[in-house]
Amino acid sequence: MTATLTVGLVQLTVGDDPAAHLGQTLDLIRQAAARGARWVLTPEATNLLSPDRARQALILRPEDQDITLAALRAEARALGIWVLAGSLALTTGDPDGRFANRSLLIAPDGGIAARYDKLHMFDVDLGHGQSFRESAAYRPGDRAVLSQVDGVPVGMTVCYDLRFPQLYRALAQAGARVLTVPSAFHPVTGAAHWEVLLRARAIETGCFVLAPAQCGTHPAPHAPDRPPRISHGRSLVVDPWGRVLADGGVTPGLTIVSLDLSAVDEARSRIPSLTHDRPFAAPEGHDTTRDRP
Repeated sequence: MTATLTVGLVQLTVGDDPAAHLGQTLDLIRQAAARGARWVLTPEATNLLSPDRARQALILRPEDQDITLAALRAEARALGIWVLAGSLALTTGDPDGRFANRSLLIAPDGGIAARYDKLHMFDVDLGHGQSFRESAAYRPGDRAVLSQVDGVPVGMTVCYDLRFPQLYRALAQAGARVLTVPSAFHPVTGAAHWEVLLRARAIETGCFVLAPAQCGTHPAPHAPDRPPRISHGRSLVVDPWGRVLADGGVTPGLTIVSLDLSAVDEARSRIPSLTHDRPFAAPEGHDTTRDRP
């Protein structure tokens, strides 16, 4: 296992045309590699972010036909680096027509090393007429995923998963030393909860947390009658003690950080809570199986 790992977090403002922003994504990946990044991570919805379900149905493709994934795989191979496609919206062939919100880890040879479908769907009412029903268009995954980057165990998650700490504890206890949280956080919840939740997940697990994010107002020229999507930004890197090592701000760009992986062992030796679980009876009448990842 490598002792240090240099990572690059790409922050984007993706719109409803995958081809229109792919060039910027690839340029930032190349910049990251030129600055020494061994692993580059993009945010949730790297290929498309649209408020229009009809536009999604028209544009989205299965994994083997997605132009963004093909370009990211070619770039990883050309640069000889790892790339996390934070997530891509992809068609699945499901009978109900729902898409997958899928995170893909791409190896330096361009092969796909791991796939993770977002487990938790963002079905919320934020008030003031703002509501989201991710499950209406996306079907949730059903398993946690642990992979490796240069021998470093990595737990893969996406955005709203961040609010379910049992998933992160399970990944850490399975061996994860780095957790990925590519996101497109809403500005309201982002301002209130983004940083504190990421820091909490790092502290609870003794892991590095890498959270590349979408930012700003997402262009949607093909849906001019729909309210625009806006994302919080602030891609963060958090160390295992809960310290923010880097903040990507609120505009598209690149964040480079070198991770000293010995910090994982140091944090866990100081607070070894991952080994202190005790069995307990659930509150009367509560079915604990519904809370399991």
